[in-house]
Amino acid sequence: MASGLLATTATAQNVTDSQQVAHITNEVLLHGTAYQNLEYLCKKIGHRLSGTGAEARTRTWAIQAFKEAGADTVWLQPVMVPKWTRGKESLKIRKGKELITIPMLSLGNSEGTKGKNMEAEIVCFETMEALKNAPEAMLKGKIAFLNYPFPAHFPCTFDGYSEVGGNRYNGPAIASRKGAVAFVIRSLSTGVGTYDLPHTGVMSYGDAPYKIPAIAIGNAAADSICKWVKQNAVRAVLNSSCGMQEDVLSYNIVAELKGTSGHYITVGGHYDSWDVGEGAHDDGAGCVQSIEVIRCFKQLNIKPKNTIRAVLFANEENGAKGGRAYADSALSKQEVHVLAVESDAGGFSPRGFSLEMSASEVQIVKSWKEVLLPLGLYDFAREGGGVDIDPLRKKLKTPLAGLMPDTQRYFDVHHCEKDVFEAVNKRELHLGAASMAAFIYLADKYFN
Repeated sequence: MASGLLATTATAQNVTDSQQVAHITNEVLLHGTAYQNLEYLCKKIGHRLSGTGAEARTRTWAIQAFKEAGADTVWLQPVMVPKWTRGKESLKIRKGKELITIPMLSLGNSEGTKGKNMEAEIVCFETMEALKNAPEAMLKGKIAFLNYPFPAHFPCTFDGYSEVGGNRYNGPAIASRKGAVAFVIRSLSTGVGTYDLPHTGVMSYGDAPYKIPAIAIGNAAADSICKWVKQNAVRAVLNSSCGMQEDVLSYNIVAELKGTSGHYITVGGHYDSWDVGEGAHDDGAGCVQSIEVIRCFKQLNIKPKNTIRAVLFANEENGAKGGRAYADSALSKQEVHVLAVESDAGGFSPRGFSLEMSASEVQIVKSWKEVLLPLGLYDFAREGGGVDIDPLRKKLKTPLAGLMPDTQRYFDVHHCEKDVFEAVNKRELHLGAASMAAFIYLADKYFN
C-alpha cells in the first residue's frame, strides 16, 4: 500500500513539473527577449575585452536589461582584472623571393615585438612532445611552430579542446625555455573553408626566462607552412605591439529574484570576450540566457524558495578573476549556495547539462530526465560546471551544472572573427534559455 502511494505521488509530481516546464518553454519561445538582447550586445557594444570601454558600456546595458527583466535587485561587485591590448600585428613568410602575408592573431596576455620587425627561421613540430624533447640548439634564435591539429575523433568537440588547450597555454613558455624567439601555434579550431581563420585564446609564460611573442594561425596556413619548412628553410617576419598593462577595476554584474530560504542558486555567463568578432556565442549567449531566466520567472510569477542570483561574470577569458571574486565574497559572507549553473558553451541547441556534484545529487537530476526531454535534454553523463562557477565548488563545495549545447559548430567560431550575432539562431538560443530556466525551477524545488 505504501509503495503504491509513493508511485501515485511521484506521477502527480511529474505531471505538475511537466506542466510548469511546458509553461516555461512556451513563455521563452513565444515571448523571450534573449535574442534581441544579444543583438544589442553584439551590434551596439561589440567585443568586450576586460578593462575596455566596451566592457564598461556592457555593465550599463546589463543593469537596465536586468531591471526590465524584473529583477528585485541589481548591483555591481568590484574585481581587479588584467588588461591586455592587441594593437597592430602582422605575419609574413619569406619563401624564396616571395613575402607571403599570413592571417594571424596574437595570443591573449602575450607580449609582442614592440612594433618592430622580428625575422627568424621557423622550426616545425608535429606534437607537443616533440617540442618538449627538442634540444635547445635546435630552437635557439628561431621560431617554434606547433602544428598539431584539433583532434577530430571525439564526438564531443570539447573533449578535443581539452586535449589541445594546454598546448596553447603552455607552449610559449616551453619554447622560451629552449631559446626560441617566438611561438606560433595552429589554431585550436575545427574551421574549414570560410571558417578557417586564426583563433586567439589565453596563454601563460609561467616561469619562462623571456616573454616571447606568441601567435595563432589558421589550419590551411599551418599545413602550408609546415610543408614549406620540410622542403626548405623558411623565415618569418613578425610584427606585433600587444602587451599587458596594469590591472584595472572591473565588476561582476549581479541581479536577484528574492527567495525565502536565505540560500542561493546562481545562474550566469561571462560578459567579457576576446577582441575579435562580437563575443556572441562566447559568451553573449550565456549572458542573455541568464537574464532570460530572471524574466521568465518573473513573468510566470514563479516564487522561488531560494534566491535566484543571475551573475554576468567579468574576465573569464584572460584571468577568470570574476568567478574567484564572486566565490570569495560568498565565502566571506558565509552564504549557502544550493547550486550554480553556467552557460558558456555557445547558443546552439541544448542537449543536456554537465554535472559536478555528489552521486546522490546526480541521481536527483537524472530523475528529471522525462520532464526535460521535450526540450531536447537527454545527456547528463558528462562531468563539469564552468570556469566562472568552479571557485564556488572549490571554496563552498557548491554543486555545479553547465548547459551543454550541441558542440559540432562551436570551435568553428570560438575566439575568432566569426563569433558574431549572425552565427546565432534565435530558436536555438531560446531553447537554451528555457532549458536553464526549467533546470533551475526543478533544482529550486528538489535541491536542499
